[in-house]
Amino acid sequence: MATPISGAVLRTLSDGPKRLVDLRRECGAPAQTTLRAYLKELEKVKAIQKRRDGSFPGVLECELTSAGRELLFVVAAAERWLQVAPGGPLPFGTTEAKAAIKALADGWSSTMLRALAACPLSLTELDGVIAGLSYPSLERRLTAMRLAGQVEACPSNGKGTPYAPTEWLRQGIGPLAAAARWERRHLPDDSSPVTRVDTEAAFLLTLPLLQLPSDLSGCCRMGVEMSNGKERRLVGAMAYVEQGRIASSTVRLNRNADAWATGTPSGWLYAVIGADLSGLELGGNQDLALALLDGLHGALFGVLAREPS
Repeated sequence: MATPISGAVLRTLSDGPKRLVDLRRECGAPAQTTLRAYLKELEKVKAIQKRRDGSFPGVLECELTSAGRELLFVVAAAERWLQVAPGGPLPFGTTEAKAAIKALADGWSSTMLRALAACPLSLTELDGVIAGLSYPSLERRLTAMRLAGQVEACPSNGKGTPYAPTEWLRQGIGPLAAAARWERRHLPDDSSPVTRVDTEAAFLLTLPLLQLPSDLSGCCRMGVEMSNGKERRLVGAMAYVEQGRIASSTVRLNRNADAWATGTPSGWLYAVIGADLSGLELGGNQDLALALLDGLHGALFGVLAREPS
């Protein structure tokens, strides 16, 4: 989705198959080689397919597959997020929107968002907790997120400038979750599974966005069942609610809870994205659990939730 032409192609094909010449014109007339390259990528992930035009046997048409139609929901989730950018709406396909999506994706894949979700950190501190990336690589990613308005500086303790996630970055979990569900549904063998780090980052970043009824208080365990084929483990977060406000959250689950919601990664994705709770098991104070689930769904997707199944 960081590539503007991908969204343009998907949208253009949403109302029916198109010949290459028509597709190129309706997508803003990109260079033929550029369009063909991105069509090849979309075909590779099974979002589009090519077929012969029945009226003109020598002419190729492109059309969306079922996976491509579902990918439009990911585009819509990204658009929704871009519309609430701190500096004003970012039209999908612009240079600024591309930079914002890329900064979000790079911050996620590098686990920087998981580190920053726990507490504000300076670049030097990030370098100390994230393995596998050089200091210059971390600096580039942090700078991109700062310029995009996804992290903000906090008061310094004298050891560098610490940065914390902005509310807009927290809302970026929406398009990331939509993309993860699409990948697991359509590219299970070619995409990374949801991990403990992904799960913890998603909860820690999203929970502070929630606004719950003021008469609700208590602790809810939000557990995601992970399996490596040999053993199962429960990961996620504990949400502490005081009079409708998220007072705190932690990834330590070995504490007593007043309510709980448990399910597989897939079950959680369907619950948060589409308000489909059939894949979750609820217990304890169900009013508290249901309010938190409704809050997650509303904060990240709202009206987008009524998507095609």
